[in-house]
Amino acid sequence: QAPLMESGGGSVQSGGSLRLSCEPLMNVGCMGWFRQAPGKEREGVAGIDRDERVTYTDAVQGRFTSSRDNAKNMLILQMDRLKPEDTAMYYCGHDSYNWIGGCPTGPKFFKSWGQGTQVTVSE
Repeated sequence: QAPLMESGGGSVQSGGSLRLSCEPLMNVGCMGWFRQAPGKEREGVAGIDRDERVTYTDAVQGRFTSSRDNAKNMLILQMDRLKPEDTAMYYCGHDSYNWIGGCPTGPKFFKSWGQGTQVTVSE
């Protein structure tokens, strides 16, 4: 399995937008987005299966959108209306288990990880 690689992080002001990418796109099991702020545990953001059913955590529901770009072979996380509390290192993850009813968002369910990309949101 090719290693996962995230890109697209950066610094924005509160209310701004960023678009993260993760390659390659996996066609088995679940992919997910996660984040980890300094001094905190890694937390889930979204889980997405090969049929593009997405599960979002409450903290990002309505502001973040994850999708699969099959043509570019990458997973996308569109982040809008960013808040300072969204500041974290963002990771892409994958696990080959095929969940019935949608993918989980908990990090413990994922086994493969990228190196992360930093997102910083200022006031």
